[in-house]
Amino acid sequence: MTPPETIDGVQQMLAEQGYVCGRALGTVVFLALALGRPLFLEGEAGVGKTEIAKALAAGLNRRLIRLQCYEGLDAASAVYEWNFPAQMIAIRTAEASGQTSREALQTELFSKEYLIERPLLQAMRPDENGAPVLLIDELDRTDEPFEAFLLEALSDFQVTIPELGTIKAPEPPIVIVTSNRTREVHDALKRRCLYHWVDYPDFEREMQILTARAPEAAETLSREVVAFVQQLRTEDLFKKPGVAETIDWAKCLLALDVINLSPEVIADTLGAILKYQDDIQKMQGSEAKRILDQVRATLEPV
Repeated sequence: MTPPETIDGVQQMLAEQGYVCGRALGTVVFLALALGRPLFLEGEAGVGKTEIAKALAAGLNRRLIRLQCYEGLDAASAVYEWNFPAQMIAIRTAEASGQTSREALQTELFSKEYLIERPLLQAMRPDENGAPVLLIDELDRTDEPFEAFLLEALSDFQVTIPELGTIKAPEPPIVIVTSNRTREVHDALKRRCLYHWVDYPDFEREMQILTARAPEAAETLSREVVAFVQQLRTEDLFKKPGVAETIDWAKCLLALDVINLSPEVIADTLGAILKYQDDIQKMQGSEAKRILDQVRATLEPV
């Protein structure tokens, strides 16, 4: 499928995949597709940065290739590795059969047959459905040397394997880079990309998201869930709940056949929305009741 030709078309395509986005995000996604530029998404964990790559891949019927970043990630792990066990078997087999040509054996050992392709190299390969969506997730977890390597890879959309030469993408992949901003990513990399800060949604948009992702939830319960989570984000918490937690909590409540929130239900299910014990303890008992009473006082009757 070819990318939509309008911003509204992008929003509609994403909505069909259950991803509700505002005009600003829809615009930057449209521009990234139209200009072939990487898209750098920054924001708190759980606000939907990773999901947009999944929705794009599904909407465009493209392959999704995910590079999950972590501390110590290097170019070799991100691009390729040689299948060392298979190479050792080939060496033993050659020795047993009496093959003595070192040059021929070396050529065989470092051929495509023994190459293990990692995400960046996979993204450079042609695909019958079109350029894949390359998700470089949580780039802020890596270190500066990997950023420098990635800068070069995203500039030319090519990688070099010493034994095989340079491999260039016939069509640049659709690149989505995400960061939870646990540290600042270098400006040089950001300049290669279109940038967007993905913030927590307002009440109406979060309702739309919850309706799309948990349509079986009654409107009354959904409104209470969204309003409660939105109020939680104003509290002094170590980790504020994201949209992902809102969806998870609603699904947990549905599994428990909950019709309306109560302090008891909230206490039993806080682990679905808060992930640190200090935060959970802070919201136990009277605090949960206080927030629930505050929420119900502000919600208009359905």
